[in-house]
Parts: sequence; structure tokens; C-alpha cells
Amino acid sequence: MKEKKKIACEDCVMRLRAEQHPDTFWSRVWRWHTRWCPGWKAYQAHLRSQNP
Repeated sequence: MKEKKKIACEDCVMRLRAEQHPDTFWSRVWRWHTRWCPGWKAYQAHLRSQNP
């Protein structure tokens, strides 16, 4: 049986805190990080494939 690949962004503590407190410094760092992070881009592509 093939196991699904776990995407780190699903459980990322930094992402969860940024979503809970969108006006903080760390939230701005998170948004900056997502502009170039290949893992975040892969996570977004995964989400798009789940909801056609």
C-alpha cells in the first residue's frame, strides 16, 4: 500500500501562528517566506489538486 506524502506546511507552527495573529512581525516574515519557498508552492499545488 502506497503512503501519501506528508507536506510539512500542513502542520507548520510558524504558519499556524501567522494565521492566528496576522498583524505580527512573524506573520510578515511568514508571508515573505511563502514568496520563494518551494515547499509552500508544492503545498499550494497539492491543495489545488484536491479541490478542482
